[in-house]
Amino acid sequence: MIETLGFVGVGKMGGPMAGRLLDAGHKLVVYDIRDEAMAPLAARGAATAKSSRDVADTTDIVFFSLPEPKDVRGEAVGNTGVIKGTRAKILVDLSTTGPRTTIPVAAELAQTGIAMVDAPVSGGVAGATKGTLAVMAAGAAEPFARVEPLLRLFGKVFAVGTEPGQGQAMKLANNLLSAAALAISSEVMVMGVKSGLDPKLMIDVINASTGRNTATETKFPISILTRKFGYGFTTGLMHKDVRLYLEEAEALGVPLMLSKMVTGAWRAAEHELGPDSDYTEIIKCLESRAGVVVGG
Repeated sequence: MIETLGFVGVGKMGGPMAGRLLDAGHKLVVYDIRDEAMAPLAARGAATAKSSRDVADTTDIVFFSLPEPKDVRGEAVGNTGVIKGTRAKILVDLSTTGPRTTIPVAAELAQTGIAMVDAPVSGGVAGATKGTLAVMAAGAAEPFARVEPLLRLFGKVFAVGTEPGQGQAMKLANNLLSAAALAISSEVMVMGVKSGLDPKLMIDVINASTGRNTATETKFPISILTRKFGYGFTTGLMHKDVRLYLEEAEALGVPLMLSKMVTGAWRAAEHELGPDSDYTEIIKCLESRAGVVVGG
């Protein structure tokens, strides 16, 4: 059965994912606070709505792809949120907001008969466009079974738990590792260039050795060595993600020594570069202090 689906937040990540739902033949209703974000999908036949409540009035399943925890709370359980809708009974949250947002939001939605599937994604804009994201999904068996075929349109689905919040915990763990890899790789590359090494050769050697990681394999060749700095994820959002990890780890009583250092590095980068800078630009903070440029 082809259901009518809703999508709230159709920006850099949400737009391509919503497009994949259209590609699969689904009827789609979209909402974003920016008309220009909805326009490409409307041109392809998606209906547009004035609020998340309007989306939930006219669709069976609603997807979220929103930048901040406050956005998810507002669009889910606010006065014009999904909770006020009359039709949709499943909310799939693809955002990264942390368990401390997801768990209470899911509980509030459940009181009105709306199930929440917590399904944050990893893989960036390229993965969203190609359908190669990692989807870390958690939710009760029945709603999860209903949305899993739809999630497969976005990429590889990992069922990480049966309770909303477990997907978020998995995503925060992944993003802390990703953030740490980019920060420390930037530091290492600046050191190497300062000592006279060729940066491209450094990357080739590292990627053939034990130091390889996602930053050296993709971010340096694509965005940093080329000086394009257009990987598609902002410094502000990365700082948000590592901050959420820190909050969750602290609440759980687990060690924080290294994660605090990573969070500090991204806090400083956001302050220096601005929240809307591409997160691969973090290397500029180190280059300016060392007096070198990596790549170009």
